[in-house]
Amino acid sequence: MGLPDRQRQPDPRLLIPAFGLEANGIEVFNHGSGETLATSMASAYENEEPWFGYYWAPTALLGKYEMVAVDLGEYDADVHAANQNADNADPKPSAFPAAPVVTVVTTDFAEREPEIAELLANVSFDVDDMNATLAWMDANSASGEEAAVYYLTTFKDKWASWLNDEASEKLAGLLN
Repeated sequence: MGLPDRQRQPDPRLLIPAFGLEANGIEVFNHGSGETLATSMASAYENEEPWFGYYWAPTALLGKYEMVAVDLGEYDADVHAANQNADNADPKPSAFPAAPVVTVVTTDFAEREPEIAELLANVSFDVDDMNATLAWMDANSASGEEAAVYYLTTFKDKWASWLNDEASEKLAGLLN
């Protein structure tokens, strides 16, 4: 089953002609895989060479290397829809739409565990914080549980508002 049209991402290769990259002297490299793309980015960064490309987040790689997002202009729904067609002969520039992330629980769970449901309603992660946590996890060969502790000890200012005062105090006491 495919994603609804509003959630599909356009083929980033259509941005090459849309922004005239090759026409403006930018050499286009087809990486062929995520691993090759990551290797090209890491190699360029470590060798202090320029790198221009398309990557997704959150990832450990973007937590490890300081990258700058390129402003692709405004999101245009019609252009985005046309750019989803790989056969589009005249792609146009457009930013990507925001990808919604939602937390969902069943009514039964919310009624059975109201405090946890309330916590889940408050949880929101910053992508840069997640990139940093994933980079730490990768660098330390850490487990998911260890990464959770890292996040909780490193980003207390972010998660403290998710909890009521009593729970925040209890968790803070465990982490000190």
